[in-house]
Amino acid sequence: MRIGIVCYPTFGGSGVVATELGKALADKGHSVHFITYQQPVRLNVFSANIYYHEVRVPTYPLFDYPPYEVALASTMVDVIKNHDLDLLHVHYAIPHASAAYMAKQIILKTGRNIPVITTLHGTDITLVGKDKTYEPVVTFSINESDAITAVSQNLREETFRSFNITKEIEVIYNFVDVSRFSKKPIDAFRKVIAPHNEKILVHASNFRSIKRVKDVVKIFAEVRKQVPSKLLMVGDGPERPGVEELIKDLNVHEDVRLVGKQEQIEEILLVSDVFLLPSQYESFGLAALEAMAAHVPVISTNAGGLPEVNLEGITGYTANIGDVAAMSEYAINLLTNEALLKTMKENAYKQAVSFDIQNIVPVYEKLYSRFCRMDCGDK
Repeated sequence: MRIGIVCYPTFGGSGVVATELGKALADKGHSVHFITYQQPVRLNVFSANIYYHEVRVPTYPLFDYPPYEVALASTMVDVIKNHDLDLLHVHYAIPHASAAYMAKQIILKTGRNIPVITTLHGTDITLVGKDKTYEPVVTFSINESDAITAVSQNLREETFRSFNITKEIEVIYNFVDVSRFSKKPIDAFRKVIAPHNEKILVHASNFRSIKRVKDVVKIFAEVRKQVPSKLLMVGDGPERPGVEELIKDLNVHEDVRLVGKQEQIEEILLVSDVFLLPSQYESFGLAALEAMAAHVPVISTNAGGLPEVNLEGITGYTANIGDVAAMSEYAINLLTNEALLKTMKENAYKQAVSFDIQNIVPVYEKLYSRFCRMDCGDK
């Protein structure tokens, strides 16, 4: 098949999933065309089956805000025509689904019908999409998609509650490439971080307010009172200045490292003991799943789709949003009980294997085949 993938190229979950899906499809012989405004951060390998098409947005004095959606739709049309695409798979509804609808209508005028599959990832539905400024267009473009998927059961239900969706939404879970985490932990690396064999806690996110990153620091401060430990904070974003201030106020700066954005996060996870994810909402919790693939149990909130990934009392623990005391207690209990920690590490890995990319990609291929032209399976 010749597949166009439209996504954001950043470190966010939707961009990561879209890129990893495209790479896996290319490995299986499909031609994959990424369409976005810059090369996706996870598109770090060469493949003869992968193509990247940059969306260029000309700047004119007339426009205070460059019309990205129009440029995106035009680029889609160009790629569809020049590379004879069989379908478009757009990740994150805003503005990709509406731009894809526009491209589809333009292509229809040439006598071709290009199927559009829209995957909903989270804040495109739970936050941005609910804004009255965007809601009518979001609802329309989702309903005009040939197929709609959501990354968790929770997100599917939330979409039906929040929008007047007239089509079925299929749940196809996010995934992880478990093989990425099959390396042996680097003992020397762990020794640098925890020279006195302290426990290592880790958090990874885009440091937005919805991630409640300050709760991570508060939890760690409580854990540190009873368990010698270190905290690694991976990522960057608007909440970082406040986090840095809180680290100083709680006097834990000697034991916390903010390491910024990391493409090779597996090396950090492989030397970690517990992953903290106290988010206000996660449609799925991809960061938690990646931690579990590295044998790291998760302590998270019970918000959104997280309970579908992090199984309470099995792969880690869940607590109510903002319940720092409970999450701190769970972490202390886990880090002071080696037998329990070992069991949960193995359980976390087993759960991650069930979401392995090799199990999920065939589900997408089956979905594509329902809308593919008669001859596209041969391409």
